[in-house]
Amino acid sequence: MLKFRTGKTVNCEAVLESKPLAIIGVHPITPTVNGFTKLPAIKDIKEIHRRLVAADPDLEATLALFQTLKIPAFQRETEYISLKSKEEYALYEGVIASTDAGTTPVENYRNWTNEYLVPQSTAKYTKHVRDAYMVGALARFNNNHDQLSPRAKKAAAELGLKAPGYNPFLNTVAQVVEVVHAVDESIRLIDELLDKGLQEEDRRILLKAGRGVGSVDVPRGILFHDYTYDKNGICVEANCIIPTNQNHANIQKDMEALLLQVLDRPQEEIRLSLEMLVRAYDPCISCSTHLLKVEFI
Repeated sequence: MLKFRTGKTVNCEAVLESKPLAIIGVHPITPTVNGFTKLPAIKDIKEIHRRLVAADPDLEATLALFQTLKIPAFQRETEYISLKSKEEYALYEGVIASTDAGTTPVENYRNWTNEYLVPQSTAKYTKHVRDAYMVGALARFNNNHDQLSPRAKKAAAELGLKAPGYNPFLNTVAQVVEVVHAVDESIRLIDELLDKGLQEEDRRILLKAGRGVGSVDVPRGILFHDYTYDKNGICVEANCIIPTNQNHANIQKDMEALLLQVLDRPQEEIRLSLEMLVRAYDPCISCSTHLLKVEFI
């Protein structure tokens, strides 16, 4: 039984018996060091392929919906940082790329993130060439738009998304374009995988001391992981710099600029505009729901 704060109770067993539920996990559990603990069955891969192809109507409906939306006309030029690769639209590997400063190996991430403390927040801020930079879908689009799939490029054109884009509200539009690219790329990869076949490989690793630095461009933006292990395989030092904290300074700079443009509007409209701006960055759940109480003077 589940009991809610309202006093209402729900018989979970009765619900499960009458309405079977499919439990879907969003976090993969089979990846491990040097491979996977279990390879997927071919039939499961083919089913994913079928569902991806069948997603076309949903993609078209989403694009049609976004063409009807009125995106706030706000721009503030800033630096955009993401992964970049010569091989593909970079998500899983490559070098760090900046619209202001070119590229650098991932190992140099500390020199580009430059974390620092501010008096008004317990979260760290970051900066590079300018006093703030943005990560996320818009940053990836600005740095890698030439490597999108043909259909994703077409979607970007239909939605009016051009590089470089300086409107943070377009981050959500860039995410839609990336969804189109992700579907196309997933279908291509599955076709390649089915053609080559699956084969178990030796996942044994040699235990030794050392340090490893890696980066991926997750939906919210570029993410850095840095781990040091001793000779016994024990992690003795770790450092992670996540997308939301890299966006903190840029969000603040955008809010300061946007506020000057909406000060003559009603208080509720001002509040909504600022909340929309924060959520356009796709921050983590706590950052998007825990807001400051603003006092209007």
